[in-house]
Amino acid sequence: MAEELEDNTMAAESGPTAEQFAGYGDDAIRTLEYPEHIRRRPGMYIGKLGDGSNPDDGIYVLLKEVVDNSIDEYMAGFGKRIIVEVTDTTVSVRDFGRGIPLNSVVDASSKMNTGGKFDSKVFHRSVGLNGVGIKAVNALSSDFMVQSVRDGQMKRVQYCRGVITVEEPIVSTEEQGGTFIQFTPDNAIFRDYRFREEFVLPLIKNYSFLNTGLVLIFNGKRYSSRNGLLDLLAENMTNEPLYEPIHLKGENIEIAMTHANQYGEEYYSFVNSQFTSQGGTHLSAFKEAVSRTIKDYIGKNNIEFSDVRSGIVAAVSVKVVEPVFESQTKTKLGSRDMEPDGPTIAKYIGDFVKKELDDYLHMNLAVADEIKRKVETNEKERKAMSGLTKKVREQNKKISLNNRKLLDCRVHLTDSKGDPEKKLASSIFITEGDSAAGSITKIRNVETQAVFSLRGKPKNTYGKTKKMVYENEEFNLLQAALNIEESLDNLRYNKVIIATDADVDGMHIRMLLLTFFLQFFPDLVKKGHVYILQTPLFRVRNRKASRRGAVKKKGEVEEIYYCYSDQERITAIDRLGTNAEITRFKGLGEISPEEFRGFIGPDIRLDRVALHKEDGVSELLRFYMGKNTIERQNFIIDNLVVEDDSEIS
Repeated sequence: MAEELEDNTMAAESGPTAEQFAGYGDDAIRTLEYPEHIRRRPGMYIGKLGDGSNPDDGIYVLLKEVVDNSIDEYMAGFGKRIIVEVTDTTVSVRDFGRGIPLNSVVDASSKMNTGGKFDSKVFHRSVGLNGVGIKAVNALSSDFMVQSVRDGQMKRVQYCRGVITVEEPIVSTEEQGGTFIQFTPDNAIFRDYRFREEFVLPLIKNYSFLNTGLVLIFNGKRYSSRNGLLDLLAENMTNEPLYEPIHLKGENIEIAMTHANQYGEEYYSFVNSQFTSQGGTHLSAFKEAVSRTIKDYIGKNNIEFSDVRSGIVAAVSVKVVEPVFESQTKTKLGSRDMEPDGPTIAKYIGDFVKKELDDYLHMNLAVADEIKRKVETNEKERKAMSGLTKKVREQNKKISLNNRKLLDCRVHLTDSKGDPEKKLASSIFITEGDSAAGSITKIRNVETQAVFSLRGKPKNTYGKTKKMVYENEEFNLLQAALNIEESLDNLRYNKVIIATDADVDGMHIRMLLLTFFLQFFPDLVKKGHVYILQTPLFRVRNRKASRRGAVKKKGEVEEIYYCYSDQERITAIDRLGTNAEITRFKGLGEISPEEFRGFIGPDIRLDRVALHKEDGVSELLRFYMGKNTIERQNFIIDNLVVEDDSEIS
């Protein structure tokens, strides 16, 4: 044994063999220049790619990078109007600020780490600090044009994938000063992409809420805000506030907050007009400060911070000198200080909230009383559940999540920290019964797709307290699988996909699950994590070619059409004529695993569950899920559409 160890040691000390050296020489070392590095590694600069079907897809990051520069001009005091035009494939942004210095237009748009924001002399509290953003847009666009106008002179340059195609000389012009950028994302990188107004419009509105006095014209429509974050809350709240929202402003901070009759916590956080969807140091400081200030005001030691925050809806915006984000996509703030040699973010926000919010509560006693009632209601419910939740949590510790209910994906099984890109791609299918789960399980991507199988119909949670979640095994294990019991920040899957049959029972289960999420975890829906899986209703194929034992003629191809609607079915039948064989899928379990491969793979069809103020969630749930059976029956009768009266018996 000793000899064997000695031989191994000598082999290790002798170093790599000549054969191993052969594949790693000077010619293996490469330096990737602009734009090749960005095009080869776009994820480093814009996160995920996508096709525009999700709000965090890369094409929206490109749009933001361009608009952010115009916002920085406004924040610096130049240009009160920004015009944004977006088609399916192309974006143009025109501001009326100072314009890029004309002799630096090429450098500013195509040379990495080049820009005017590396210190705070020109742009005091800016978002774009790395000299990367607009260069990434240029490199990832098949067409990119930048035009700058200053002091009656204009410079225009056109690019293709980061390479100059046309550089025009500086000429005189009567155009108003400012910068105009137009770009078309490269379809070779963003395959089959399309800009969707439903994702662009919230970005435009947020810019207006965070920059009072700024006018944004988006596709011909004007957007502006007088009340800042108050307008933002009004735009996003889907339940009525319990009291008039509190609005406090300082030199470099603005907050707005209220409570609603809902579970969970709902926050909107911003840094220098940048929406930080994943929060960061500023949001953590805000949550701590609000919880402590309200608890101290109420003066009861047995109140917990969770009692203060349950049902809260709040927005916080801060302006930081040279902010540091955790990635180029700027979705999470990592800065510790408000500015170099200045106060920490935690102290700045903490001091502001402690003074201003406490003063507000003492001067607005009706609001303070409403907050106190909400906090005490939360406290009573927490205490009522305390014994139960403690028991359930002890049980949960003994129950592996990889039980009969959940088949996890490797992103979580093999790496507790997780690969950020894979976590972004991770999803969980919530299915009804073992047969549907079996079809998905056999063909899923085990790296990123998990499956949770329901047993029968879940209970109707409308009007119930959260105690029910812990008393019901299905819901308790589901919240444990998603890891959302304590906070949505710990959500294990980026997409929660409801996969039920396209029949009456399937629709009912879908409604019951949506009620569960809207009742107890509304922010899961608001943040765009909940989806409905669309699977085909029909399969239409060539009967002659597909018949068992039939001999296909040379060159004959079996035509198969998967139809998601009656109209698609009719179109397929028209194409195949009398040879059309029609199969109606009654449930997911009837679709073979091989067929399922196309429905949950790259071409997966998902409908994102969106939530808007006009939806009126409280009334929506009351009407469809409440005890008003007669009201619903009358609604169905009054709205029943029958094409032929003779069909009614």
